[in-house]
Amino acid sequence: MIVDLPDTTISKLSKKLVTLREDGGAVALGRVLTLVIVSQLGEEEEAIEAANDASREHPMRVLVFSRIPGGANEAAKIDAQIRVGGDAGASEVIILRAYGEAAGNEVSLINGLLLPDAPVVAWWPIEAPGDVANTAIGQIAQRRITDASEHEDPHAALLDLSRSYAPGDTDFAWTRLTLWRAQLAAVLDQPPYEPVTGVTVAGAADSASTVLIAAWLQMQLQVPVVQELTPRGSGDTGIHGVRLSRASGDIVLERPHGTVAKLTQSNQPTHELSLPRRNLRDCLAEELRRLDPDPLYGEVITKGVRQLAVESATGEGKTQ
Repeated sequence: MIVDLPDTTISKLSKKLVTLREDGGAVALGRVLTLVIVSQLGEEEEAIEAANDASREHPMRVLVFSRIPGGANEAAKIDAQIRVGGDAGASEVIILRAYGEAAGNEVSLINGLLLPDAPVVAWWPIEAPGDVANTAIGQIAQRRITDASEHEDPHAALLDLSRSYAPGDTDFAWTRLTLWRAQLAAVLDQPPYEPVTGVTVAGAADSASTVLIAAWLQMQLQVPVVQELTPRGSGDTGIHGVRLSRASGDIVLERPHGTVAKLTQSNQPTHELSLPRRNLRDCLAEELRRLDPDPLYGEVITKGVRQLAVESATGEGKTQ
């Protein structure tokens, strides 16, 4: 069910939510958290769909705050929409579209709609502010999710995240690496237990995940990392492959296209592995499974990314 409330107030919206619960039996008792999505007007639906899918694993209230960028000249008003039942998965979705001066105070608009005594997770599905932890919404959230891949320059976005990182921050460019990291760690846990002497990471030039996996491998293995980046406009996206060099031969995990990767090792047959590109729903559901800070991401973004950037700038690291 979808209920539209044009030119409304937060008080009227709250009363309507109570009425819907009393009339339709939609309750907030089973909700485990509040997800606040900060978007721009007209670009909310993909994020809402991902949240609805993830809500089947994490029942929650979804608050969508969207505004017109640079819309200060608009007349101040709030249009709201409530989605429950089949239109909201296992969540209840509240969309606030703020215009003019009404968009200036985000927290005052959403404070009265937060679930009591429940964690708050904030998500910027498109370009995020430079320091999300110090934004008004970021300050009330336990976890803050960004997506560097949505920025015009993902590599610069990672450096911004590195400078402003605070415990509780995370980025979908890191979440998309979970399957890659698990597979590479599993390979190195098998004999022969030889040290890795070099690493090559191949990926698209605008792939934030390629930078993060290179930074992670350099930190964990303490070896030089070469990045082979495909130029923009070639049509290739994401990570293409990782090569780990050892005395007995190279370990190569590559996924040029599709959802299947090939793992090649010396004196072993080639293995085909399921390694699909993760969608928004999978990334969001994973991040909502843990609401405490991710210390490994914190180290990679603050130390690994900076070190990689410094080495690339000074010529110590190699980017091809």
